[in-house]
Amino acid sequence: MMNIDTALKEAMSIAGAIGVALVDYESGMSLGASGGGDWLNLEIAAAGNTEVVRSELRVMSALALNDSIEDILITLHRQYHLVRLLDNVKSRSSLFLYLVLERDSANLALARHHLKRIESDLHV
Repeated sequence: MMNIDTALKEAMSIAGAIGVALVDYESGMSLGASGGGDWLNLEIAAAGNTEVVRSELRVMSALALNDSIEDILITLHRQYHLVRLLDNVKSRSSLFLYLVLERDSANLALARHHLKRIESDLHV
């Protein structure tokens, strides 16, 4: 089992990682963050992506889709912003990992796979 700090360190080891946060989308609060910097405020990004997740969940509900979100990808010219909803964390069902990747040095498929593995080992 992996705790929050270890999970964040694992996520930052993904090729191209710039910053990562573990976020509760019910409260909008970050439970932990790593990386970021002056130009990437992870607290603001976590709150903003909470709204993205909530909006997508509302749309799915309105469309009566009988499915769940695995991840949401936002592609910028220089970055990938990957939001992975954590369904396998049994103690809390309203969590997501928010990972920002440098597009030139990241492998999106491997990053998604790595986040899935982190999810399976994470205990909050």
